[in-house]
Amino acid sequence: MNTIKFDNVYVVGSAITGGPVEKEGPLRDYFDKTYDDLYCESKTFEQAEQKLLKDSIDLVFKKTGLRDKDIDIMFGGDLLNQITSSTYVSRDYKIPLIGTYGACSSSMLTLGLASSYVNAGYANKALAFTSSHNATAERQYRYPTEYGVQKPDTTTYTATGAGAIIVSNIISDIKVTSATIGEVVDYEVNDANNMGVAMAPAAYDTLKKHFKDMNRDPSYYDLILTGDLSTYGKRIILELFKKDNIELNNYDDCGLIIYDRQKQHVFAGGSGCACCALTTYGYILDKMRKKELKKVLIVATGALLSPTLIQQKETIPCIAHAVSLEVLE
Repeated sequence: MNTIKFDNVYVVGSAITGGPVEKEGPLRDYFDKTYDDLYCESKTFEQAEQKLLKDSIDLVFKKTGLRDKDIDIMFGGDLLNQITSSTYVSRDYKIPLIGTYGACSSSMLTLGLASSYVNAGYANKALAFTSSHNATAERQYRYPTEYGVQKPDTTTYTATGAGAIIVSNIISDIKVTSATIGEVVDYEVNDANNMGVAMAPAAYDTLKKHFKDMNRDPSYYDLILTGDLSTYGKRIILELFKKDNIELNNYDDCGLIIYDRQKQHVFAGGSGCACCALTTYGYILDKMRKKELKKVLIVATGALLSPTLIQQKETIPCIAHAVSLEVLE
């Protein structure tokens, strides 16, 4: 089985921070803090990402009334080399850290791991966090934004922001019910400007395994949400399930929720570690607390590409990790 079922894991609280484009998007009212420019009052874009991440962690502590000493372990990951943002920010907290790398799947990977530790009794409270920044990701994976390189319509726009969430064995209104750990899937896509298409088969694979492991039909959930497949990847998911004679009428993608593609120049939609984290830890959890959504499955997707290997004409292996959340009645 790829799926871990949880008996006693609950959401304590979450916090999200965002950049200027996210501040102007449809989810603007769900952010705890936003900035007016990509530097986020810092000297470099990399420092800006760290600031966004530290803000999200400090804010979740403030919102929950918890501090370093209350957290037994934390899990974090991001897109930068050697998960730089996560490790540099973790210097400021006296909490054991397990750093992870799942590319843009890092939000659900870290949440799934944190929930596993709590469910197994290894921790009473665990913190999971992730971040991404449009300018730092572009610099690393494609071209610095200052180059003004023309991009195709299939390009996804890396979200600028960070999300942090705390889970515990103390009962709350939202329960983490399972985590499905994905397998690496490579459909031989080698275009770094077409991530949604590259990642869609991995999301499909993880969804199929989740439904099989949990013996559930997709209709069990009020909402099934992928992380950052955006326009082209979403189409492929729908086509793949249609071949299985399954209509996913309860499906959407974070990359299409976080931005308004008619008004914002984000190409095919959003992507990046923060894309799924911002949508889930802000908008989705708010909807669940209001009981507008009661059962949600989030599948964060990640392209495990290396810029060096892409230049060597290698393909892009991808992965997807899923976490299910339910409102306690």
